[in-house]
Amino acid sequence: MSSTERTLQGASVAILIAPEGTEEVEFTEPKQAVEDAGASVDVVGSETGEVETVNDDLDPGGTYEVEKTFDEVSADDYDGLVVPGGCVGADTLRADESAVGLVRELFEADKPLGVICHGPWTLVEADVVEDQTLTSYPSLRTDVRNAGGEWVDEEVVVDEGLVTSRTPDDLDAFCDKVVEEIDEGRHEDR
Repeated sequence: MSSTERTLQGASVAILIAPEGTEEVEFTEPKQAVEDAGASVDVVGSETGEVETVNDDLDPGGTYEVEKTFDEVSADDYDGLVVPGGCVGADTLRADESAVGLVRELFEADKPLGVICHGPWTLVEADVVEDQTLTSYPSLRTDVRNAGGEWVDEEVVVDEGLVTSRTPDDLDAFCDKVVEEIDEGRHEDR
């Protein structure tokens, strides 16, 4: 069943965005996919207001509104979470204790997480990678392995509700799996 055949009606999803450096397409496409499936989406960042994304890490992207801060939300508010990449954006998020805390809280609550490209840096920082199989942008493979995870080079990897992909080239498969895992709900075997 594809993401267009699934319904997330009544589901609430958080998508993280950094104050700068979030890869635009890795933010917009998953957000649109879960909204198209019926979920309500909150854009969550370090502070409310407008932030600018990037394209290919270096070129200016669009401007998006941060609706809630990391400190205003908790795992109880959401059925799933999306963490986009972008080298600078992901690095900024992993240095933000509140962002990392939210990622950890959702993971420990067995909620589905979709994390793409450099986004797995937040998983490493949240100390939730051990015994997980995941993928990421290839340069993160040593970070994942050092954190106790198994890194694989695949388009999309699902491990008990944790959905990961490598690059924007993988977005179609990533978005489908994110919607599928949120539709399935908690993954208590994690």
